[in-house]
Amino acid sequence: MKKTAFVVLLLSAFVAGLVACSNPKEIKEKQYYSEGLYLYQKYCQNCHMDNGQGLGQLIPPLAASDYLQQNTSELACIIKNGKKGKITVNGKEYEGIMPANNLSTIEIAEIITYITNTWGNKLPTYSIKQVEEDLKKCP
Repeated sequence: MKKTAFVVLLLSAFVAGLVACSNPKEIKEKQYYSEGLYLYQKYCQNCHMDNGQGLGQLIPPLAASDYLQQNTSELACIIKNGKKGKITVNGKEYEGIMPANNLSTIEIAEIITYITNTWGNKLPTYSIKQVEEDLKKCP
């Protein structure tokens, strides 16, 4: 019995040490990324595909996308309100309609964090505050 209690205590101390040594920024990034993956699969993957390549001439790619890199501050508005009209991604023109999504600011931040850090994209974690600021500027 004493041996079991000692092992449990030792294991608890080890886990507590791991948590205490974790960088809060890294924890937030991982949380946003994993939640963003789930939300992407639920709301975006049907059109942009699981590999982010889009759908031929109809849906633009998110993978290695110059548009994501150059227009990051527009992404919250596009996700929230949708987009109509022409868009150029990686030198290729697309014209279609992306539907609006009724998502919270944290959900939008998580999706942006996921898509801007997957398939060859690499941008910082997108904050709720940044989403709120970007949404105020929507046309």
